[in-house]
Amino acid sequence: MKTKNNIAYIPIILQWTLNAALVVLAIILVILLGKETIYIFGFINDGEHLTKIDLLEALLIYFLYFEFIALIIKYFEAHYHFPLRYFVYIGITAMIRLIIVDHESPSDTLIYSGAILVLVVTLYIANSKLLKRES
Repeated sequence: MKTKNNIAYIPIILQWTLNAALVVLAIILVILLGKETIYIFGFINDGEHLTKIDLLEALLIYFLYFEFIALIIKYFEAHYHFPLRYFVYIGITAMIRLIIVDHESPSDTLIYSGAILVLVVTLYIANSKLLKRES
């Protein structure tokens, strides 16, 4: 009987550990988002040393940080649940960044584009009435 009571605390302890780790991760991401903001403003002020691809890459990294922070916020707002669509948004942004940064091989670019198509279809299905949760 006492063992069952002790086991009941395990999910609570793990949930608190996960929450604390996500708060620490959010703080780190906010700091990195600030550094990326400074980098982008530095690029705007001294744009002759960097290419437009560098600026675009920095902007996409900025959006990735922003999306991860939004995902953590949604986790707490949704009562400790990660919505699938936010992971798909992050995946789409990451694949777009990869296409922009690494576009040397046409076959790789085609594969990345196919991955984006799969993610968009996944997002459509996830937002359709087929997978909506009942309130």
